[in-house]
Amino acid sequence: MLSVPNGAAPLVSRRRFRVNASLLMGGMIVGVMVFAALFAPLLTPYDPIRLNIPARFQPPSAEHWFGTDQYGRDVFTRVLYGARYDLLIAVLAVALAAGVGTPLGMLAGYFRGLTDTVIMRLMDLLLAFPNILLAMTLAAVLGPSLNNAILAVSIVGIAGYARIAYASTLSASSEVYVEAARALGAPHHRLLLRAILPAILAPIVIRGTLGMGFTILLAAGLGFIGLGAQPPTPEWGAMINEGRNQVILGRWWTSVFPGLAIVALVTGFNLIGDGLRDALDPRNV
Repeated sequence: MLSVPNGAAPLVSRRRFRVNASLLMGGMIVGVMVFAALFAPLLTPYDPIRLNIPARFQPPSAEHWFGTDQYGRDVFTRVLYGARYDLLIAVLAVALAAGVGTPLGMLAGYFRGLTDTVIMRLMDLLLAFPNILLAMTLAAVLGPSLNNAILAVSIVGIAGYARIAYASTLSASSEVYVEAARALGAPHHRLLLRAILPAILAPIVIRGTLGMGFTILLAAGLGFIGLGAQPPTPEWGAMINEGRNQVILGRWWTSVFPGLAIVALVTGFNLIGDGLRDALDPRNV
């Protein structure tokens, strides 16, 4: 069995986790969004999809806190239910991107040679395209839908995780405990999973948390141009798209409140990412 010397244990396991203001504030914002997504049916009496034409375009009031849209649907209700979709997009897209990119980067950094050349050149090819352009192209080829938008955003994010895992694996592979385990005949898969992976988890986790905010923005952009979630799904980007023409007519609430929800959730994830980066920084131990 592979064992890591006490003095050379991966840094992640030895770091003292410190909760800071950014982490706390970001956690509160994201926590509120998660609460709203989970308990939306208890927080509002309205249906997010059912039409109510007589109540269309009502401004914010005590009855409809965020007003109503062109179909009479309560905007506050749709924003609450929309949190479900945007959080789902963030979690699934980041999980898929990290789940594919991290092993690829580890394999390239560990075996090097031809494996390194093939994998990292493919990642360079993905990075050669602007993220939004690549996501739009993939979403258009796959077809406009929420699932295809998640897949497109995931593919765009793979290269970022692969490069971080590659650089971290190169560094971890030269550690004394990894060299000692290799000299003792530890198999490759055990070295990768038991020695190297724990040592590179911190930058991957930080990248994933920060990547959630970027993923939400990218998915909202796809929804705005009609390549993401399709109506009547209350996804925030699609809601902004539906209400964009109404802003000119003074019905600003149809797009402003979904936009503010995006800003709040992205800010929350960014604060968590910054807080985790500070908490896991070995210089702060």
